[in-house]
Amino acid sequence: MSSLGSLDVKLEVVVIPVSDVERAKRFYESLGWRLDQTPPGIVQFTPHGSACSVQFGSQLTSAPAGSATAYLVVSDVEAARAALVSVGVEVSGVFHVSPNGPVDGPDPERRSYFSRATFRDPDGNTWLLQEITTRLPGRVEGGLTSFASDSDLASALRRAADAHGEHEKRTGTRDENWPDWYATYMVSEQSGAQPPE
Repeated sequence: MSSLGSLDVKLEVVVIPVSDVERAKRFYESLGWRLDQTPPGIVQFTPHGSACSVQFGSQLTSAPAGSATAYLVVSDVEAARAALVSVGVEVSGVFHVSPNGPVDGPDPERRSYFSRATFRDPDGNTWLLQEITTRLPGRVEGGLTSFASDSDLASALRRAADAHGEHEKRTGTRDENWPDWYATYMVSEQSGAQPPE
């Protein structure tokens, strides 16, 4: 008998409560999310780069419309906010969490998990954008690291290039083995492992 800790389970869909299915459909289409094929009465969208989708429909949940709150992970919260604003979405200013509550502006050190912004769909369901570039240890299994989109991969390559530049400054020599260093750095970001020196 297998342990539940080793049972392979993936989050596939989150149901959100809406009062007007067509209005919600137009809103999520405006975000550029992919409209998936589903059975009648169910509308499903998948955000770009996400393995998890959202569903809504008139008979899917008895929860009050607008009562959902969910997180969307982005690699650059300021760029994500600007993209949403450019298509007419009202988005809060970027803020970061502190021991004394929210503070305006991104985290001064740009630490993962700290910088955020929020927006709501027409029903009031809240989406919280959270900037994550380096995962906490154990958050992602090391053998399962991947990049869900070309923009995520490009952002990771930029961060690796910056870190590698600092590495070469510290060592005082040009690193001919930079592809391996980049790969190790990029996997360590996703898995929370110690990055290369």
